Amino acid sequence: MPARDIAIVGYAQTPSWRRSESTEVLFLLQTVAEALEMSKVPRREIGFTCAGSCDYLSGQSFAFVLNLEAAGAWPPISESHVEMDGAWALYEAWVRLQHGDIDTALVFGSGKSSPGVPADIYPLQMDPYTLTPLGVDPVSLAALQARALLDSGKATERDFAEVAARSLRNAKTNPYAQVHGDFSVDELLAEPYVTAPLRRHDLPPVSDGACAVVLATADRARELSDRPVFIRGIDHRIEAHQPGMRDLTVSPSTKLAGAKAGVGERPVEVAELCAAFSSQELILREALGLDDGVDVNPSGGALAGNPMMAVGLERIVAAAGAIRERGKTRAVAHATSGQCLQQNLVCVLEGE
Repeated sequence: MPARDIAIVGYAQTPSWRRSESTEVLFLLQTVAEALEMSKVPRREIGFTCAGSCDYLSGQSFAFVLNLEAAGAWPPISESHVEMDGAWALYEAWVRLQHGDIDTALVFGSGKSSPGVPADIYPLQMDPYTLTPLGVDPVSLAALQARALLDSGKATERDFAEVAARSLRNAKTNPYAQVHGDFSVDELLAEPYVTAPLRRHDLPPVSDGACAVVLATADRARELSDRPVFIRGIDHRIEAHQPGMRDLTVSPSTKLAGAKAGVGERPVEVAELCAAFSSQELILREALGLDDGVDVNPSGGALAGNPMMAVGLERIVAAAGAIRERGKTRAVAHATSGQCLQQNLVCVLEGE
């Protein structure tokens, strides 16, 4: 049976902060309220709520329960949670809306990375026997991936710098960006390595932030909005956890998810890719078959702001904004989870 048409009718996000003075609940509260206001759906008419967050960042079990205060959990609501980026919460809500008994859903993702040290926290989520004892952090693994790209001849350090320069330049028009500016490629290449072959501009900032989306079935969406953004395809795929078991220069899970979501069926105008490291954008573009005519990361992407557990959902919001606010007709959004592009979600959005 064909999937039911589901549309985005409201969205909101916080800026990406290096260190927010607010609690996660407080900045989520405002974000959820803004998304609901845009959607015109009363809070009590939301049929399903799904959140994405990470208890590792909060340092306590079931920390996500506190975030339900932002959704208004009394009287009792139908809700769920994924220990993943909010993009996967959106996927679960999309599946829930396929059941046909509800017509709206609220999705949000949030995270505060500032209280901890990412290089210490993230190795704890790796394989406890072979990877965690090594203290393998995301930057070190991304550097190994970048080195593999260089050694394969598929990319150069100049290619990485060109991605970073464009992303930071694009971010100048993004009011939510944490990092932005005009930099020449030669200027960036003159900077020292952080973890060779990656320099500071190749890495994402450490960010706090949140993002929220309201979904509706097609008929309800047309009642609520004069320009709903329809999810025409969505899929996610996963690869082996051990980085040594994969060819890190390609992303077969992204390629498969993109094919299943229908990326190549019609031309793509905008692509928002969750490439936290400049080298990863090159891999993702190849996997999705995006040519030079596609406007990639006009928001600046994850290099401009990287709130964990919200950055992937932000890519969907940025792609939806390109359609709703800037008149584009077809956009692709991508989210990733795990190290070195281990798990990938691809979402195709269109206007009517």
